[in-house]
Amino acid sequence: MTDQTRSKLAIVLDYDNLDDAVATARIVQPWFGVAKIGLELWSAAGVRGVTTLQDLGYDVFLDVKLHDIPNTVGAAARVLSRLGLKFLNAHAAGGEAMLRAFVEGANSGATDASTQVPCLLAVTVLTSDTDVSAFEGRLSVAASAGCSGVVCSGHEARRVKSLHPGLLTMVPGVRLAGSDVNDQARVMTPSDAVRAGSDVLVVGRTVTHATDIEVAAQQVYDEIDTL
Repeated sequence: MTDQTRSKLAIVLDYDNLDDAVATARIVQPWFGVAKIGLELWSAAGVRGVTTLQDLGYDVFLDVKLHDIPNTVGAAARVLSRLGLKFLNAHAAGGEAMLRAFVEGANSGATDASTQVPCLLAVTVLTSDTDVSAFEGRLSVAASAGCSGVVCSGHEARRVKSLHPGLLTMVPGVRLAGSDVNDQARVMTPSDAVRAGSDVLVVGRTVTHATDIEVAAQQVYDEIDTL
């Protein structure tokens, strides 16, 4: 396994307790280099969840989708960026002023803690949503506010690279061919997503709910390893 390919794969650890999250993280670690902590695990484990996964050797994507008044988002980003996160996000629906506060707060917090500034991502349109009419406006706001990248589906990744080639694309809604799409409306296979311009793939139930997690993780890895 190469670190270059592993760094492009984020495993979704949607669990209500840290023990189960760690158990899955250990199983898939040969193939995945990024651990995504969403609202469920963050609510259950908080900062301990972040530090535990970092201690295992993972880069951490804290997927809390900050969305509030600019002052509140800036303050939260300042605190969270002190944790040495690899990725942190806020929702672009909050507008440019909020995203600017997000960027400024995160940079300030990382400087205070003498740690890396997270890759700051703006969420465009959730992959469970069939209405993508807000996408280009939110993409523009993200770029203007100084975000490092966006969270978008694979179907929008090519548009991101066309309009703003410097932005990183973090892409959820990734499914192996034949997998249940669950509540996702806009999905892609790993190889199709990478070909469309996706930089980091967020992979969840197609692996974590598979009959054999290791086999599914290997399949995802193999699909993108030679691209």
